[in-house]
Amino acid sequence: MDSDDLGLFGPGSVTWKVHEEPILIVAGLRSLYLQALHPRAMAGVAQNSDYRTDAWGRLVRTATYVGTTVYGTTAEAEAAGERLRRLHARLRATDPVTGERFRIDDPDLLRWVHVAEVESFLDTARRAGLPLSAAEVDGYYTEQRRAAALVGLDPATVPGTAAEVADYYRAVRPQLRMTREAAETALFLTAPPLPWKLGLPARLGLTLGPPRWAYFGVAGTALALLPPWARRMYGGLGLPTTDLSADLTVRALRLALTALPRRWREGPLQQAAKERAARRAGALSDAATPSSATSATQTPATAG
Repeated sequence: MDSDDLGLFGPGSVTWKVHEEPILIVAGLRSLYLQALHPRAMAGVAQNSDYRTDAWGRLVRTATYVGTTVYGTTAEAEAAGERLRRLHARLRATDPVTGERFRIDDPDLLRWVHVAEVESFLDTARRAGLPLSAAEVDGYYTEQRRAAALVGLDPATVPGTAAEVADYYRAVRPQLRMTREAAETALFLTAPPLPWKLGLPARLGLTLGPPRWAYFGVAGTALALLPPWARRMYGGLGLPTTDLSADLTVRALRLALTALPRRWREGPLQQAAKERAARRAGALSDAATPSSATSATQTPATAG
C-alpha cells in the first residue's frame, strides 16, 4: 500500500478546501436538524440508534467516518464505507405512518442523508465567509459523489451540481414534515446532555453554565442556517432578516475558531493527510530536480 496515498480527494480538491473550515462543526448540527424532517430517515435513526444515551459517542463516530472519507487513504476510506454498508444492510425500521417495514440502506434514504449533509457543509462554509466560485461549488458536489458511492449509492443518481441539489430538494420536500420524532430529536439536539467535564457546572447546580450557553448559541445558529422552508417546518420564520442574522453570527464564529491554534483546529486524520501530501510533494520535487552528480556529467568540462 502506498504510504503517501492521498485518498479520494487530496490537497487540490474543493473537498479539502471546504473541510479545512472548523465552522463545519455547526454544519454537522445543521445537517442533523435537516435530516430529522424526513419521517422515514428519522424513524430509522430512532428505532436503531442509541443517540439519546450515547449522543456524544455517536457524534464522534460520525465525525470520524466523515474525516476518514475526506482525509484517510483510499484503503481507509473504502474500509470505512464497507463497514457502514454492512451495518446498514442488517438494519430495518417501521414507517411511522404506513406501518411498512423498510431497509435502512434504501437508496432514497441514503441519498437524502448524503445531500442534507454535503449541502449543509457547503452552505455553512460559504455563509461563514469561505470564498468559492460557482465552478468550485459544483466541483464539491461532484467530488462528493465519491463519498456517496462508499455508502452504496450509484453516483449517477446523486446530485452533482448546485442546480441538481436545488432540484432534488424541490422534489423531496413533499415527503418532509414535522413529526413527533422530529420534534423530539430537535429538542434533544438543542439541549443534549453535555459530556461529564462540560456538564460539571450542572452537577454543581449551575444548570446554565458557560458550556451550556455556548452550545445553545451554536445550536441556535445551526437552526437559523437552515433553508427558509425547513425553518418554517420547525415553526420559525423564513425571513431574509433571519438569514442575514445567521450569516453575521456564523461569520463571527468562524473568525473566532480560525484564531485558535492550528493544533486545536485540526484532528489527527487531517494532520496525517497533510503530512502525506507534504511527503508526496517533496518526493515529486526531488524526482524533478537532477542530482548534482548528474548535472556535472551533463555539463561540458571547462578547458584549463
